[in-house]
Amino acid sequence: MVMLRYLLDANVLSEPMRPDPNPAVLARIEAHRRISGTAAPVWHELWFGCERLPVSRRRQRLENYLLDVVQPTTEILPYDAAAAHWHSAERARLVSIGLTPPFSDSQIAAIAAINGLILVTANVADFRHFNGLLIENWHE
Repeated sequence: MVMLRYLLDANVLSEPMRPDPNPAVLARIEAHRRISGTAAPVWHELWFGCERLPVSRRRQRLENYLLDVVQPTTEILPYDAAAAHWHSAERARLVSIGLTPPFSDSQIAAIAAINGLILVTANVADFRHFNGLLIENWHE
């Protein structure tokens, strides 16, 4: 069994669907495919975005990508009791210092943290205040 190293955020997983995808990001996704997973809240974000699109070729292309490329090749990690506990502690700490991160970002951070994974995101600012969270930006 291959151990995961990276947890990919929605903005990384959706890069191949962009009109002009970043070749460096695509190369890193491919190079690290076997050691990368994602979080259930990210899976929700991807599908929510898809469901909001009108029936079209674009939506069909995105659905095919999610079902035929992402789902079979990317482990989707759950938001479980351990993640909920980490999340509640970090959320309480952040709120006490006047920071209120989006709930889904907090869930994603928790899943990465409790699994000892590096969170890969283009939105580093959304995650930088979480204690003990390792972050990489493949878009740089």
